[in-house]
Amino acid sequence: MSHTEGGAESHKRVLRREFLTVRNRLTTDDLREAATSLAERALELPELGRARTVAAYVSVGSEPGTLALLDALLARGARVLLPALLPDNDLDWGAYGGEGSLARVQHGGRMTLFEPAGARLGPDAVTEADVVLLPGLAVDARGMRLGRGGGSYDRVLARLERAGADPALVVLLYDSEVVGHVPEEPHDRPVHAVVTPSGVRRFTG
Repeated sequence: MSHTEGGAESHKRVLRREFLTVRNRLTTDDLREAATSLAERALELPELGRARTVAAYVSVGSEPGTLALLDALLARGARVLLPALLPDNDLDWGAYGGEGSLARVQHGGRMTLFEPAGARLGPDAVTEADVVLLPGLAVDARGMRLGRGGGSYDRVLARLERAGADPALVVLLYDSEVVGHVPEEPHDRPVHAVVTPSGVRRFTG
């Protein structure tokens, strides 16, 4: 099998379709139960317990639900930053102040996202985070994350590296999405941990 970037990227596309197909079969009850368990497991992470600032995101569609977790972090007194998608796929950030602080934003014909309605803090605001919660479709035994392919979080991770920031990187997934191996490209960076509805797994890297 080719290990060139092109080979890895086409393999990633196939895997993304497979994981999304499974997610799209989940019922409303499945999603609700998973979101509750995910929040409980994530809140057991010591890194989240001591975090002053957490960069997170609002789940959409069949993604593992994050709203219960965001509200719990807010109740603990953490500052929660949420992304706002820019036209070039980079991410700006704004503060979360509860569900009423979200705006439903349609991005062209692509997707509808829930973004912070308040002031924008700039793409570099993420460098202040003690923990960055990342979306994804899978993670492997080395901590390599399979993203959705838009490249937004690749930019975030590169920005953190350039700034010398070293937050805990945590991906939120379903249990079946922790797999043996996902293809990687030179720019891919491993995460430190994955949280699923059944527990936490750490990667030593």
